[in-house]
Parts: sequence; structure tokens; C-alpha cells
Amino acid sequence: MALARTRSRTRDHDRARSAAPREESPLAERFALFAECLLTGVWIALAALPLVTYPAAFAAGSRHLRRRTAHVGGGWREFVADFRAAVRGGWLVGLAGWAALAAVWVDVQAVRAGLPGGPFVGAIGILALIGAAVAGLRAAAVWRPGATWRGLLGAAGRRTVLDPAGSFLLVGGLAVVACSAWFVAPLAVPVLGAVAAAAVAVEERYRRR
Repeated sequence: MALARTRSRTRDHDRARSAAPREESPLAERFALFAECLLTGVWIALAALPLVTYPAAFAAGSRHLRRRTAHVGGGWREFVADFRAAVRGGWLVGLAGWAALAAVWVDVQAVRAGLPGGPFVGAIGILALIGAAVAGLRAAAVWRPGATWRGLLGAAGRRTVLDPAGSFLLVGGLAVVACSAWFVAPLAVPVLGAVAAAAVAVEERYRRR
């Protein structure tokens, strides 16, 4: 009788162990996060195809990665919902970004034409464009539904100056995207997710300072 009870308890214990969810190893979890970043890069690239929607695409991608790191469920549907919310004011930010790029292109043409003061103006324009891109990434990394892009960009601009280490990290990420697009254009697509992840990490680092 006692032997039968012991065997029954052993079987119940084995069933409970097999039914319990297995914890992933740190290496497996990091690899899964890396794969999620690459997939998010594809989502960001698709959402940015209308050209003026890239800020909203990065905002939705960054929020998806924040959910992933917090072990909160969410996938393509949640990404699309976030993108729709972010694009309402984000398309104006995207349009302003293209206008800034056009202005810098005019400055570069002035440098190439040899106009007086052209190199100085061109250098200032390029630095301003890089700073604006970093601020835009930092703003997208902390976007949440209901937040205004004007307020996000203002605060992100201050963090860009006050946290030069994090800003330089994002400049490096943008350089990787540019180099990937230059050598093998398709590689730039998944790398976009890594840049969004870097922006999320930079903002989390700044928040914990």
C-alpha cells in the first residue's frame, strides 16, 4: 500500500516537472532577442516605405522591442496599432526630416561649387543633421500612445546633448546602416531593428543614471 502511494506521488511529481515551463538559458534568450531585432528591422522598413512615416515606424519598432525585453506579449498586430497611433503626428516629423536633408544637400553643393564660407556652412549643416537624426531616434525610443512628438523631440534634443556617450553610440549605429546599404543594400533592412534596439538601450541607460 505504501509502495503504491510512493509510486503514485513519483508519477505526479514527474508530470508536474514535465508540465512546468522550461526557462531559457541566457544565451538562448539573447539569441532570440537578436532574431527579434532583425525581424523588427524588416517591419520598420516596410512601415517606412511611404518615406515620411519612418519616425512612426521606428517608434512602433522600439515599443515592440520594449515589450519583448519586458517579456510582454505582442507581435505584428500590436506593431501595426502602434504605427497607426504614431503616424498621426509622426508624418510631419518625417517631412521635416526630408526638408532638413534637402537643405544639407544644398549646403554640400555650395561646398563643391567653391563658394566662400561653403565648407564651414556644409560642416555645420551635416553636424546639425546628424544631431537631429540622433534626437529623432531617442524620441522614437520612448514614444508611447498619447505622447506628442513635439514634446518628445524637445526632451530628446536635451538628452542628445547631455548624454554624448549614448548619442555617439547611435551615430555609430546609423553609420553601420549607411555602410550596409552602401555595400549590400538588403543588409540595411534588418540592421534597422538593431538601431532601434540600441536607441531603446541608450534611453534605458540614461533613465537609470
